[in-house]
Amino acid sequence: MKIFISADIEGCAAITSWDEVHKGHTEYQEFREQMTSEVIAACEGARAAGATDILIKDAHESGCNLIVSRLPDYARIVRAWSGHPYVMMFGLDRSFDAALFIGYHDAAGSDTNPLAHTMNDRIARLSINGELSSELTVNAYTAAMNSVPPVFLSGDRGICAAAERLVPGMKTIAVSEGFGRATVSIAPTRAVRMIRDGVEEALTRDLSRCALTLPEWFEIVIEFNNASDAYRSSFYPGVEHPKACTLRFVSNDYFEVLRAIRYITV
Repeated sequence: MKIFISADIEGCAAITSWDEVHKGHTEYQEFREQMTSEVIAACEGARAAGATDILIKDAHESGCNLIVSRLPDYARIVRAWSGHPYVMMFGLDRSFDAALFIGYHDAAGSDTNPLAHTMNDRIARLSINGELSSELTVNAYTAAMNSVPPVFLSGDRGICAAAERLVPGMKTIAVSEGFGRATVSIAPTRAVRMIRDGVEEALTRDLSRCALTLPEWFEIVIEFNNASDAYRSSFYPGVEHPKACTLRFVSNDYFEVLRAIRYITV
């Protein structure tokens, strides 16, 4: 069994402030270690379920956050950014049996994580076919485009609920919940144990129950915080600029959607 893991940090246990997720801040090291522990737990759960090949995409900020010396010897890792439109899912292809999402967070425009955002802090809201969408939405559709079922997610309570709506069969583990600028989190050690057990459970079930069908067409609406950012990106081919801070892109080809998001949001 071949497994793909996309790992972020803002949805890891106990994380509450931006200083905890940015390199250069003293708090970062502790939560870099927690991100690593949660990814290792996912690897262990996958291994217990029979995985023989695990590819991890370090998908936060620099793409170089996980403490690689701690990773199990049966895993491979993608670090930094290639520039490919798959972004947080780079390395995924049709040879994988399942996709896992670790440390994920709710979308920009939501209130269940004080660090909620989509792609970057310049974006106020991203919607797909009229629905508020997160990085998980974009990445789960990338998995679906490759016929890979998204079977497990850990993160804040909001993104877990969104994941279950998107993929009703997905196993989720909520490790925290946001209230304004505060969070209520389970103990990091408990989160690690629950992720390990949850991944094993998810991968020993019928994976086809998590198959996600792509919509026949996509309307992407991106609302920027600043009108100048929208203007700058409005020259991407096929993009409409209906309002000062808003861009719209429509396609029935999801790879074209990914390419547009990749270049519009930089």
